[in-house]
Amino acid sequence: MSETVVVVVPDADILASTVAARLAIKIIDAQAVHGTASVVLTGGRVAAKVLHAVRELPASAAIDWSRVDLWWGDERFLPSGDPDRNETQAREALLDKLPLDPARVHAMPASDGPDGDDAIGAAARYIDELGSPLPRFDVLMLGVGEDGHVASLFPGHPGLEAEGPAAAVFDSPKPPPTRVTLTLPTIQSADEVWLIAAGPDKAKPIAAVHAGAHLPAASATGVRRTLWLLDRAAAAEIR
Repeated sequence: MSETVVVVVPDADILASTVAARLAIKIIDAQAVHGTASVVLTGGRVAAKVLHAVRELPASAAIDWSRVDLWWGDERFLPSGDPDRNETQAREALLDKLPLDPARVHAMPASDGPDGDDAIGAAARYIDELGSPLPRFDVLMLGVGEDGHVASLFPGHPGLEAEGPAAAVFDSPKPPPTRVTLTLPTIQSADEVWLIAAGPDKAKPIAAVHAGAHLPAASATGVRRTLWLLDRAAAAEIR
C-alpha cells in the first residue's frame, strides 16, 4: 500500500537542505540493498539548491557515486549546454564535481543531438535508453508548477495521455514550446515520488491537489511512497 506524506519546513533554503539530506540517505540505503541507486532529477530553482546542498553534505562521502544512475523527468529541447536545460543546471550545481560513471548519466537528447530537431525521435531515443522493463527508480523528484503541472505534463495538454515511457511535448504553455518528458505511467513506476515546491505561487495548486483536484501533480504517485516536500509558503493553503 502506497503512503502519502507531507513534510513542511520554514523556507526554501531549509527545504533544499532537507531534501538533500533525504536524498543522500535514500541513495546510501538503495546501494546497501541493491548495490546501485537510481535517481530521477528535476529542474528549477529549488532543484538547483538541492543539488548544491548535496555537495556540502558530509553524508555524500558515504555514497559510491560511480554506482548511481541519474535520469531526468523532463527536458527542454534545446542545444546541448544551453543554460535553460535541466541537464546543464544539474551539471553546474553538482554533477560535474562528482566521480560519476558517464555511462550512468542518462541525459535526455538535445536539439543538436543525433536526432537533430526531431523531438519525437529524441523521445524514442530516450525510450530506448530506459529499456524494457523500466529501470528501478529509487526516487523520482518533481517540481510542481503554478498550474499544477509536473515534469512537462500540463493540465489539459495531449502529453498527459501519452502511454509510452517518454514523449515529445509540443506547444508547451511554458517556454520553450518543445520538450521531452517522462509520462505518467513511468513516473508512477518509481518506488518513491517526491514533489518539491517552495513559494506562495505554488500554494493554490498544491492546495487544489490535496482537496482532490485532477491536476497532473495529483497523478504523480510512487509505488511505495509519495512525499510532498514543501516550504511553509507553498503549504499555506492546504486544509
